[in-house]
Amino acid sequence: MRLMLLRHGQTPYNVAGALDTGRPGAELTALGHAQARALPHALRGETISAIYASVLIRTQLTAAPLAEARELRVAVTEGIEEITAGDLELRSDRDSITTYLDVVSDWINGDLTRTMPGGQSGQLFVAGYDAAIANIAAAHDEDDAVLVVSHGAAIRAWVGIRAGGVGSVEDRWLSNTGMVTLEGDPAAGWNLVQWHGEPRGGAAVPDLAAHDVTGAPVGEAVAEDRAAG
Repeated sequence: MRLMLLRHGQTPYNVAGALDTGRPGAELTALGHAQARALPHALRGETISAIYASVLIRTQLTAAPLAEARELRVAVTEGIEEITAGDLELRSDRDSITTYLDVVSDWINGDLTRTMPGGQSGQLFVAGYDAAIANIAAAHDEDDAVLVVSHGAAIRAWVGIRAGGVGSVEDRWLSNTGMVTLEGDPAAGWNLVQWHGEPRGGAAVPDLAAHDVTGAPVGEAVAEDRAAG
């Protein structure tokens, strides 16, 4: 199966550099909506059998124009939402951002027992994402191509832990509407086909403030100005 993991369009909290992981989450900015509207043209060459989105509203809004163009239903699915920030929710200060990134980095590097302050462990995150992807895969044939609209940190962490041929995801950027394409299945495993870090929506962001830190390389030192990006 071909699995395309697309990060949602830009949100106000992305611009503010804040950790927005709670439900229902923020809607899209004007740029985020433009990125979503650009996806049908940007992905015109991709076969898409089905479209899934997380329970957070920004992914559903991102998926809607593409689903309408393809005459597909957006299936809202538990387990593919963003990594919960716990006690760091809606924080944008340097220490909070660094802590969040450090925890996710430890998960990617094998320590799934570490827990986000007031949040989940890596084991719980991976189990939830694994289950969601397994359920999606079970609903499709091996020749199907499925688009999953998810979140920056969640995509990068799960791909870094589960996919082969990726190398270090800590050196890879994933901007709003960036997309990671894998092939395989839950039993045999997943392998990287393409890491498209730039916006598939084709709407270039004007500056770093348009990106949130959860799309940035995990574990990098976050400067004060970068913490708002």
